[in-house]
Amino acid sequence: MGIPPNMSPIEVLKHKPAFEAIEPNFGYSFTYHKYDEYNLNNFTAWHYHPELELVYINGGSGKRQIGSHVSYFRDGDLILIGSNLPHCGFTDKLTGNKSESVIQMKKDFLGNDFFEIPEMKKIKNLFEICKSGIAFYGKTKTKIGEKIEILEYQTDFQRLLSILNILNELGSTDEYKVLNADGFTMQSEVKDNDRINIVFNHVKTNFKEEIKLEQIADMVSMTVPSFCRYFKKITNKTFTQFVNEYRLVHASKLLAEQPMSITEVCYESGFNNFSHFNKSFKAFTGQNPSEYRNQLKSVLH
Repeated sequence: MGIPPNMSPIEVLKHKPAFEAIEPNFGYSFTYHKYDEYNLNNFTAWHYHPELELVYINGGSGKRQIGSHVSYFRDGDLILIGSNLPHCGFTDKLTGNKSESVIQMKKDFLGNDFFEIPEMKKIKNLFEICKSGIAFYGKTKTKIGEKIEILEYQTDFQRLLSILNILNELGSTDEYKVLNADGFTMQSEVKDNDRINIVFNHVKTNFKEEIKLEQIADMVSMTVPSFCRYFKKITNKTFTQFVNEYRLVHASKLLAEQPMSITEVCYESGFNNFSHFNKSFKAFTGQNPSEYRNQLKSVLH
């Protein structure tokens, strides 16, 4: 689903980034999908949609890519993604998760005024916070994860009540982290969504290579200075910072999952200077690569 690495900038522009049209089945106000090893979620490219998305990943570890936030999750994940917030698929055949459950709904899926009533205050507040993406942890992740897994066996009406209950509990917990806390202001125009998706998909496909600012600015028909201002305004990060964080999260994934030397991890993650990689990794995670790997081993054994 990603952009092929050998595409020219002109071809990339023709290769429209994905606006995912989500149509609930006839007679439904939300969608619910469950994926497992026999039914993989193959939508891995950066994409966006007006629906909010609640994702529960049962076990496993992988990349969490939402807006300009990129991080590595372990032991499953529970995420709520706001409307039109670009994100990537979270699982693949290497993630090692048991299953992935996805619930998608429009903000007004129960009518324009339903969430205005006093009893819905916590859910309304949750919908506001999730514009930046939220990851839940601790007992909340475990408890809500179990409730989401049970949806598979419920009737449509039971599912609807369960989803409201789940949203209310998520709105009541303090076991959460806002993923784009520094700001990610996606414009409402489709042109802006498409433009940032071209950039994100190009980084996702080509982060191991050198990515020149001139090349990426040309892809979205902007000058380098205007692209730099545009990217910083939307993501609150410089383009170089975003690419480096993407590479460092990939390095975290390799250190956790692959029996590679740290030097191999460095070059496989798009860094061409070992001391720069070590320094950047420590600044990003608080540990150097060997400490990070050793800590993982002690946790896992």
